[in-house]
Amino acid sequence: MNYRNCRSLALALASIALLLCSCQSLPRRNPTGEMFPTVRGNALDGRAWKLPGDLRGKPTLLLIGYKQDSQFDIDRWLLGIEQLGLKITAIELPTIAGMFPRMFSTRIDSGMRRGIPKALWGGVITIYGDAKTIQRFTGTENALNARVILLDGRGKVAFFYDEGFAIAPLRRLEQALDKERALSPSAK
Repeated sequence: MNYRNCRSLALALASIALLLCSCQSLPRRNPTGEMFPTVRGNALDGRAWKLPGDLRGKPTLLLIGYKQDSQFDIDRWLLGIEQLGLKITAIELPTIAGMFPRMFSTRIDSGMRRGIPKALWGGVITIYGDAKTIQRFTGTENALNARVILLDGRGKVAFFYDEGFAIAPLRRLEQALDKERALSPSAK
């Protein structure tokens, strides 16, 4: 085997290893009671965010998606929240790890803007550079399911669910939100 063939084989193997490492599933974990990690992202409207710090003061719902098809689960959660009449700020966090997504983040965000009404862009914060931090925080098993996290006013996880939308967990979210509001009357 000559040098050129060895080099091509080495590059191919390195590419495959990189893909396998980036696709590796992290075990599911429930971070209820823990502080949400500090991460940075940008909303589709251009605003830079530092989470959870920029959310402090009132309960906030984070709907985290690791795959494009997670949007289906996120939309069901949003519809359920609307149907129950829950008054809460809900933020979508498309969380996309890896070097290639970071390189193409402008193109990915543009694609999202085409599919989301402009009035909602401020509620969609894309996370690229700190995506692995969030993935380690919740795990990535069953990555199509949204990670639903209720943060209290300090940035602590008061509710977590990652098994796909269902009515019973939506009701548990409602109860957790009522409890947080009772603990912090200014958050109403």
